[in-house]
Amino acid sequence: MSLLSELKSIIESIGIAVETGVFSDTAPESYVVLTPTVDTFPLSADNFPINEIQEVRISLFDKGNYTKKKNQIVRLLLQADITITDRRYITHEDSTGYHHYAIDVAKNYEMEEI
Repeated sequence: MSLLSELKSIIESIGIAVETGVFSDTAPESYVVLTPTVDTFPLSADNFPINEIQEVRISLFDKGNYTKKKNQIVRLLLQADITITDRRYITHEDSTGYHHYAIDVAKNYEMEEI
C-alpha cells in the first residue's frame, strides 16, 4: 500500500474530489490535490532498508468555509495513524475564489520482501 492510495481513499470517503499532482477536470467547489514530496529509507546497520517513509502534501482548495473540511480531513488522518508534519493556510486565490490550505503528512511503511 502507498500513502497516496490511502489518502485518496480517506478523502474520497467524505465526498471530496481528489487528483494527484494537478486537478485535470473542471474544478468543483471543493477538491484536493495530492503531491508526493519525499520517499526515504531510514539508515540501517546493514545498508538494507526495512522501512520506507513516504511524505505527501495535501492541498485543499475550497470556495466556501474550508475549516470544516480541513477538520474532517485532520480527524481522519489521525484515526488512520498518519503523521501530520505541518498545517498551514496558503492563500485566498482572488482570481478563482478558492481558499488554499495545505496539510503535510508522512507515514512509515515496512518494506515488502523482495
